Amino acid sequence: MKKGKKIYEGKAKIVFATENKNLVIQHFKDDATAFNNQKRAKIEGKGVLNNRISEYILTNLSQIGIKNHLVKRINMREQLIKFVEIIPVEFIVRNIATGSLTKRLGIEDGTVLDEPLIEYCLKDDKLGDPLISKEHMFAFKWSNKKEIEKIDKYLHRINDFMVGMFRGVGIKLVDFKVEFGRYKNNGKTEVILADEISPDTCRLWDMNTEKKLDKDRFRNDLGNLIGAYQDVARRLGILHEQSNIRPIKFTKPKAVKFKKNK
Repeated sequence: MKKGKKIYEGKAKIVFATENKNLVIQHFKDDATAFNNQKRAKIEGKGVLNNRISEYILTNLSQIGIKNHLVKRINMREQLIKFVEIIPVEFIVRNIATGSLTKRLGIEDGTVLDEPLIEYCLKDDKLGDPLISKEHMFAFKWSNKKEIEKIDKYLHRINDFMVGMFRGVGIKLVDFKVEFGRYKNNGKTEVILADEISPDTCRLWDMNTEKKLDKDRFRNDLGNLIGAYQDVARRLGILHEQSNIRPIKFTKPKAVKFKKNK
């Protein structure tokens, strides 16, 4: 599939057109960002690992009926994916309280929730991705009731699957963030999962030590982010399947000054 012009660049990925209007190429960058891009660095190899981990998870999700944008992985950094109209909402599923939830509500960090908690945020970095309700989505026509009902069902199934998958390799799925989009094909439109699922978009803790194996290592200056991502890939049985994925030496990024929102 021939790569065409760049049609979108985000914090962690670039999307390129192809000769097929329904398909695009997604390139995973090595950029690491936090606090709505106020803290950033390049970490060699991150994009390669996220590409492979996300491919593995999305392939497994498709096998249990979760339709998603992945067509196939093209190379170490790129995937062929379906072109969608992204719903401008970030969907967050929480199993354990941490991060912004504990700060907003004063909940003790690490509190295990009785049921998965779904939150919705408007996808807008300039506004700080504010928390919104379903009523906001309906009122401003970002989505409709039929779409959200389907997405909520998908979120619970995705969570159930991933909790079990990660538990099987000694990892707690603390929370994750995903996006959905409208895929138009042959005159029909359907809502599908349209996002990577990787340590960039999930919080993952070791079941025994609660060591963080996700982007919080970058957010909180814990170091060795690549080592943590490689650990996740090894536990999922990914690294040994690809002999040309070699351990990547981690270079700690230079400190970047930033201001947290008050």
